[in-house]
Amino acid sequence: MTAAVQEHSRALLARLETQPRVREFLARAVASGRASHAYLFVGAPGSGKLDAAWALAQALLCENGGCGACDACVRVARHTHPDVHHLAPESATGYLIAQIRDLLDDVALAPIRAQRKVYIIERAEQLRANSANALLKTLEEPPAGVTFILLGTAQDTILPTIVSRCQCVPFRTISPVVAAHDVERATGLPLARCRMAVAVAGSPARAEAFLKSADRQEARRVMLRALDALPRADEADILAAAKELLAAVRAPLAEVKSTQQAVLDQNADYLSRGALKQLEDRHKRELNARERSGIMEVLAAARSLLRDVLTTQELTEADVVNEDAADIVDRLSRVASLTGTLRALDAVTAAEHAVMRNITPQLTFEVMLFDIRKAFVCR
Repeated sequence: MTAAVQEHSRALLARLETQPRVREFLARAVASGRASHAYLFVGAPGSGKLDAAWALAQALLCENGGCGACDACVRVARHTHPDVHHLAPESATGYLIAQIRDLLDDVALAPIRAQRKVYIIERAEQLRANSANALLKTLEEPPAGVTFILLGTAQDTILPTIVSRCQCVPFRTISPVVAAHDVERATGLPLARCRMAVAVAGSPARAEAFLKSADRQEARRVMLRALDALPRADEADILAAAKELLAAVRAPLAEVKSTQQAVLDQNADYLSRGALKQLEDRHKRELNARERSGIMEVLAAARSLLRDVLTTQELTEADVVNEDAADIVDRLSRVASLTGTLRALDAVTAAEHAVMRNITPQLTFEVMLFDIRKAFVCR
């Protein structure tokens, strides 16, 4: 590999500013052409594992080791490259055996656009015995040009048979303060906005993407307005607010759908009917994953605001994260009791669990908003 390719690899992985050891390790692996066939990224939520997985996929599929500007890099960045597959559990109990069978069927096929294929598997701890056993042989000896990137919170939560077949890459925990300063350096935006973005999006790279998306920021504002109105809301208001929230979460998906349709149109002439059906199914799963991510993001916005309310109720000089919503924090801190705010936070937690169990998003929002209103008004 040339020095230029090595520089490209480091540049593309530069988003891992808060994980310098991981960045250098992956950059060297890509530049030397000795990337593992299977990685296991382990670390706490918000440590940037998923960001790193997408960055590594770019570096592996780009002919220059990750220039960030070519067609392959752009498609991976937009999550529309047909040779990068992103999986998340589709049931409350973990991965469905059908998901793994579909994955294995796809592994056997040649890449569509690139020379390699990458499979990003979130929440690897939810690979239970039946689904894990179906994956093991392929994970140990995948076809040439196939890379698996599994993500988990800790090695001891993942089946040992899975861990033993992967190269483990630990991610250190990043404090919100460090993450916010990282976003500030990358974007040049005020630190207050960067703190808010990290609280909502989780990792620095996702916070940067959040700050670039008008639709995602509007979804947060819809959630904050809904919370602000709850003490005065009736049943019809809450149902309307839940509907508005879901529409706001789905707004960023319009561009994704358009891009996916363009990919289908481009490939329609030379892919078989079966391959096109697999591509359509993968697009559908990607949309579901994006919607779930958007829901979790607005729930994180609700949690962040309620934590500000709780801090304001407990401390004379509160350090409010949502400075742009300080008036809402002040109003809710005077309306709700301390116990009520804690119950409201419990309602957000219950909503997050409902999302993970694939409960209907509309129902999830409705139940959460009704429970928070009850928590606010009941003494």
